[in-house]
Amino acid sequence: MADQLTLYNNALGHLKERAIASLAENREPRRVLDTYWQDAVNYCLGQGLWLFAKRTVEATPSTTLVPAIGWLYAFDIPDDWVRTMEVSADALFTVPLDLFSEETGAWYSNNQPVYVRYVSDDPTYGWDLGAWPETFSEYVAIRLAVKACKRITRDDALYESLLKEEKRYRIDARAKDAMNEAVGHRPTGTWVRSRRHSIFTATSWG
Repeated sequence: MADQLTLYNNALGHLKERAIASLAENREPRRVLDTYWQDAVNYCLGQGLWLFAKRTVEATPSTTLVPAIGWLYAFDIPDDWVRTMEVSADALFTVPLDLFSEETGAWYSNNQPVYVRYVSDDPTYGWDLGAWPETFSEYVAIRLAVKACKRITRDDALYESLLKEEKRYRIDARAKDAMNEAVGHRPTGTWVRSRRHSIFTATSWG
């Protein structure tokens, strides 16, 4: 089970710095880590379709948004949305919904309601440190080390080394997280989209 102090000390280990005894310890490395903590976690949440952060919602048409041209319905994107995983016209996600657009602050569809699974940064989903797999915790720690490296160590060579290691940790975390998907039921499609002007198309799991 991850906790912030352990992650800070793991990051300091990557930086070859002495560990801290508490989150209140009056040392510059701790203050630097505080600066980057939230950004590092949010960045890592945006780098994968993490099962531990998966949230499913039934979206109903917005009462304030006007549908874009060509669409019948507009839907508010939840505040805790990070990345879309799946979209369907049925609650069991048996058939993916191909005609679906995602733009800044809004989803558009000709179906309603729509069912969406997405990576959430809500405190009870993606920001629930106790639910993080070990590999994701390790990924966050090295990302935090990368962000803090130059301010704490001023060591350019170490920074470049950590950047390379971060990629390896990210790949490992994604792979291990994907292995946790239930064997008996896999979604028929996934979507990886930004908030900006993209039309959803299904991709096979392979």
